[in-house]
Amino acid sequence: MKLYTYWRSTSSYRVRIALALKGLEVEQAFIHLVRNGGEQHGEAYRALNPQERVPTLVLDDGTALTQSPAIIEYLEEAYPVPPLLPANPAQRAKVRAVAAIIGCDIQPLHNLGPLTYLRRTLGQAEPEVDAWIATWAGSGLKAVEALIGDGPYCFGETPGLADVYLIPQLYAARRFGVPLDAYPRIRRVEAEAEGHPAFVKAHPANQPDSE
Repeated sequence: MKLYTYWRSTSSYRVRIALALKGLEVEQAFIHLVRNGGEQHGEAYRALNPQERVPTLVLDDGTALTQSPAIIEYLEEAYPVPPLLPANPAQRAKVRAVAAIIGCDIQPLHNLGPLTYLRRTLGQAEPEVDAWIATWAGSGLKAVEALIGDGPYCFGETPGLADVYLIPQLYAARRFGVPLDAYPRIRRVEAEAEGHPAFVKAHPANQPDSE
């Protein structure tokens, strides 16, 4: 398999964690989201991913999968051991809810496209952009804090889907200066993940294209 990725993309970061937790090795291709106006807009990459975003996972048969939730669901179905979701249906729904808060309600609002629109089209200065990020990240993380358990990971002793989503979001929160002091459960999960080999391997600072 081949993963088209960018070191600082939180969506790519999720997929890297899931791959590492599953023990899967993939070839990586690096798509710089800023250089030359964004390499994701090039014709060759657009043919793989019409949305012109990362990540894209190309399977051995040439099938291109896009959108990190779909890619991670594919990995969970195709490589079920170790599982990222619990066996109990209600508990699975709780885990998916936390993942959805992060993947649907927080991360899209600080993605490159919306922030560029805020700055260039709406003429917002950096303090206003920072306030936008902090507002929506804080709202979502407050809910996550209330929904996860007492650890060490979000829903138990081993990392799962919620952790795959949470850790990249915390990286982004720190990058944008979002305060995390009010979330002791979340910070506990972050501290636990810092020592886990899969999370270490997937971390943006440890990627070959890291700047």
